[in-house]
Amino acid sequence: MKPLAFEVVPYALPFRDPYVTARGSLARREMALLRLRDADGVEGLGEAVPLSLRGGVGLRRVVEELRRAGEAGADEEAARRLSPPARCALTTALRDLRARRRGEPFLAPEGAGPAAPVRCNATLSAGEPAAVADEARRLAERGFGTFKLKLGTGDDLAVVAAVREAVGPEARIRVDANEAWDVETAIATLRELQPLDVELAEQPVAGLEAMARVAAAVAVPLAADESVVTPRQAARAAELGACRYTGVKLAKVGGPEAALEVAAELPAFVTSALDGPVGIAAAAHVARRLDAAGGPGLAHGLATQSLFAADVAAVGCELRGDRLLPPPGPGLGVEIDPEALRAHRLDVD
Repeated sequence: MKPLAFEVVPYALPFRDPYVTARGSLARREMALLRLRDADGVEGLGEAVPLSLRGGVGLRRVVEELRRAGEAGADEEAARRLSPPARCALTTALRDLRARRRGEPFLAPEGAGPAAPVRCNATLSAGEPAAVADEARRLAERGFGTFKLKLGTGDDLAVVAAVREAVGPEARIRVDANEAWDVETAIATLRELQPLDVELAEQPVAGLEAMARVAAAVAVPLAADESVVTPRQAARAAELGACRYTGVKLAKVGGPEAALEVAAELPAFVTSALDGPVGIAAAAHVARRLDAAGGPGLAHGLATQSLFAADVAAVGCELRGDRLLPPPGPGLGVEIDPEALRAHRLDVD
């Protein structure tokens, strides 16, 4: 059954502190909420997160794409013509609507209950070594055992060393330079970091060929991000030996089904595009499916809701220590707080 009601709501959530990476700084995250409703009043939710620090499409274009898709019928055929963030929103909302109508989980792996938790890493914004270490220590006290550090903006070795001292030898530390290094810098830096027992380095350089050169020269395992968007690119990365893993962002690859297709070509963990509550819930279901299928056993990067100073969900994922629990109930289980959404709504017309 095609949805009868189609609503696109652009909104923004402010960060508690500026989110800083080698690509720039964000004070807030702009998104678009998609709501589909059928004749019986059943609602499906989706979310588009424009990747503004990566040179992707902006919020205005995403909103326009989604509204045109609604006029064209709001189905899978319309979704194929959209940019990845908009396609993610529409495919997520359609799946959520179907699952809620049937009383089923959004994407339940065989043998797993609807509330199976997802182990997550803590994500730390770039900063001075002492400040990053203090934040890592605070997050360790909350129960996190894996820490993702944003590098490429300062003294990288000092940052990782300070965090290692703060969280102890048993904690896992991964680093992400967001393509900030050239090949020579990446090799030199990762060799310096190796004694600090780095779990993996995410997208140290731009391009799969460059990553393959780095991978051949260092012992630290590499993971792709920006360089792997499609299943074909994932297969190419495996062929080149460019990386051992890839992170998958639903907004980057085009939705839950696309994420699973990428993961079929290269071992994957699911990461946040600094999503709102709908995107995090969808990503959590994908992460559960990958874990149940015998994924790489890595923590997923989905504990980012705590970076925000506000929320628009009345019911959403719950973070207990480093474990993320999807909401109960059919579909995604997310329920939107209408007053909160109204307070954070944006006018992009």
